[in-house]
Amino acid sequence: MTTTPSADQVAATSSRSSRHTTRAVWLRNAKVITGLSILVVFTILAIIGGRLAPYDPSELGPDMLAAPSSKHWLGTTNTGQDILSQLLVGTRGVMIVGFSSGIMATLIAMIVGVSAGYLGGVRDDILSSLSNIFLVIPQLPLIIIIAGQLPKSSQFTVAFVISITGWAWGARVLRSQTLSLRQRDFVEAARAAGESTPRIIFFEIMPNLSAIIASTFINTVIAAVLSEITLAFIGIASISNWNWGTILFWAQSNQALYQGAWWWFVPAGLCIALLGMALALVNFGIDEFVNPRLRNTGMSARQMRRRHIQPRVGFTPIDRSCVAQVGQRRPNTASIEEESNA
Repeated sequence: MTTTPSADQVAATSSRSSRHTTRAVWLRNAKVITGLSILVVFTILAIIGGRLAPYDPSELGPDMLAAPSSKHWLGTTNTGQDILSQLLVGTRGVMIVGFSSGIMATLIAMIVGVSAGYLGGVRDDILSSLSNIFLVIPQLPLIIIIAGQLPKSSQFTVAFVISITGWAWGARVLRSQTLSLRQRDFVEAARAAGESTPRIIFFEIMPNLSAIIASTFINTVIAAVLSEITLAFIGIASISNWNWGTILFWAQSNQALYQGAWWWFVPAGLCIALLGMALALVNFGIDEFVNPRLRNTGMSARQMRRRHIQPRVGFTPIDRSCVAQVGQRRPNTASIEEESNA
């Protein structure tokens, strides 16, 4: 005797299948896995890098401008300072400033962008004008002017300066998406039910902006890291706080390239490139997760052949097995018309 599953069982099964598919999209995406793995490594170095450093990064030594060896794995500077120790200790400063700036700038962008998009009217005009002002002002010169006027530029001071100048782009993106969401049926239903404005914003609109908020945060972190390294490289930030930009500052000041001391600036440059690549890979993974047209790009060629997906340049890949299932479930229109005529 066969039993027909109830509607609740079918809904529960489809919900579990949807969650499994969502997790599979992330697990099969090599970009996300690679990016997160690199970020985890840098995070661990930021936490315990000071303990792993074999020397004090500011300590002078007798081995001046020594090439990489078993004693100094990444060589030394012209004053005998160990470059590996400077690199490990400087990782903490880069990660603190980058992610602190990203969090603060993303919070400001969320408050300004979502509020402007949902409230509308005069408040939208005021907040949009504020965003436009920060958009037209060159960010890096403004950061240099503000940071140069401060009596003491600590890591959190630099992070604050970068965050208050780097939120405008994210606010514009969030505002445009909120303008689209506030006219949706679920928002109108919540408004008709008498829900308060903060509850609608935080529980109805914000969850639907989570992917865009995550992408905004990652882009802000990338810009913050580059801005901090630029400030240190040109000597605006405090040179007593070690980070990768400080290493490049001293290498450039002492003409490391001219002296052939490639080990002085290449490791720091590689770390900057690796961190930027990791954040970019995670951002690409978010784009693939949000955009259905990019979802199948995370699959390998063997997986696409197994699922009978034929990728074509300029077209969305189509899973023919799903098309066949839809065709089997679609009712026969001719038989329906005959029954209606009868």
